[in-house]
Amino acid sequence: MRGPERFALGPRGEAFPGLRLVPVSRQRAALRGPRSGGDIPREGPSRPGGSLQTIPPSCCREGDLHAKRRPCTMDRGQSSPEPPAPVAPSPSVIAPVRAVVRLRHQVRLLRKRRPPPPAVAPDPGAAAPRVHQEQPQFFTFDGPVERASRPARKRRRRSRLVLYPETSRKFGPRAERQSRAQRCLLLLVAIVGFQVLNAIENLDDNALRYDLDGLEKTLQRAVFGQPAAVGRLVALLRDYLATHVHSRPLLLALHGPSGVGKSHVGRLLARHFRAVLEDGALVLQYHARHHCPEPRAAAGCRQELARRVADVLARAEAEEKTPLLVLDDAELLPPALLDELHGLLQPQRPPRFHNAVYVLLSGAGGAEVTRFVLQNASRAGRADGAEELRAAEEELRSSLHTLLVRQHPLWEAAAIVPFLLLDKRDVVNCFRDEMAGEGFFPEQARAELLAAQLSYYRVAGREFAVTGCKQVVAAVNLL
Repeated sequence: MRGPERFALGPRGEAFPGLRLVPVSRQRAALRGPRSGGDIPREGPSRPGGSLQTIPPSCCREGDLHAKRRPCTMDRGQSSPEPPAPVAPSPSVIAPVRAVVRLRHQVRLLRKRRPPPPAVAPDPGAAAPRVHQEQPQFFTFDGPVERASRPARKRRRRSRLVLYPETSRKFGPRAERQSRAQRCLLLLVAIVGFQVLNAIENLDDNALRYDLDGLEKTLQRAVFGQPAAVGRLVALLRDYLATHVHSRPLLLALHGPSGVGKSHVGRLLARHFRAVLEDGALVLQYHARHHCPEPRAAAGCRQELARRVADVLARAEAEEKTPLLVLDDAELLPPALLDELHGLLQPQRPPRFHNAVYVLLSGAGGAEVTRFVLQNASRAGRADGAEELRAAEEELRSSLHTLLVRQHPLWEAAAIVPFLLLDKRDVVNCFRDEMAGEGFFPEQARAELLAAQLSYYRVAGREFAVTGCKQVVAAVNLL
């Protein structure tokens, strides 16, 4: 008599009739795989001979709760229309780690079994080439011994290339070009340049006050035969009057024989400075024959001159202007007055004494000037005589300076301006100018007739007046 029939249950509790219930231990053994063969032995129904019935691994097992619903081959002998899918074993984490450890162990063994390369004696002359670890190896038919026996090639030293400067402009780094020190230097240069330009403008403004261009035109038009003296005189005034503050006054010494225009230039200077300074008190004209004649005591003249000069300088300092002091017939001044003038020119004086222009008109050195003109009369007509004449005039100024310093130390600081002899043509111009000033028609023939009555030095085809234009005024007054 058969016992109660046991059914296999699915995951949802449904019953599968005809399927035997297999214990869980046998199901796990089936999942792990067969021990020695391909089939899993299991207990079947009692048969003759007592043999165990085996369940193939590819078939569904009875009592497998996780099996899907598919037709399987049961004990009843039913065949499945399609083969069942194999069950995949669960992945293991330790297996890959073991495989990696095994591979590393094999690699170490292979490295230890590799024979070492034969040692090669190093060549001291040749530098050993550096072999990079990643440098590829190339196959050759030479063995390791033949390859080591080859002599190492010496590296040929290359000569340095000769570098030539390029035409393109090179620039420094941006950080160096824009450094703070360079910016400060540029700012300092700009400030200095601005100050220089400002000083130049101030110089021009101070010189414009005295209208030296107009003075030069006046002298060139009114003074005959003295172009070099007029040019030097205006240049010295321009340099001194460019600034208002000075360390010492300017002393101009106009020397030459009688009648060459020294006193005339003094009068023109006084007239011009009175006009530009707009104050006649800033111009002092002192005549030795008039202000200090011979019967008068020199001590009184000295005190009077010192007082008058001090008054002019004080007034000029108050108005911030440069005064003009003209002393005519300076060769007739007593030594006491020359000493007083010399004391006024000293730099130890107060600052108001440093800002003044002294003009001394003197006939001293007239003989030197006359000798110079007569000796160099032939150079004026030649084309190449202009440069020689300038050099000779420089020698003349030097000789006059030496001669005057011997007479008095006042002339040591003086700027010598020599006035040369006048030609006959210049005397004719003097007559015409005087005739026009007196109301006569300046006729050329009449002026030449009057000029012919004077005495002249005749040298190298040229005529130089002995007395210059001194007698022109008297001759015109007789007309």
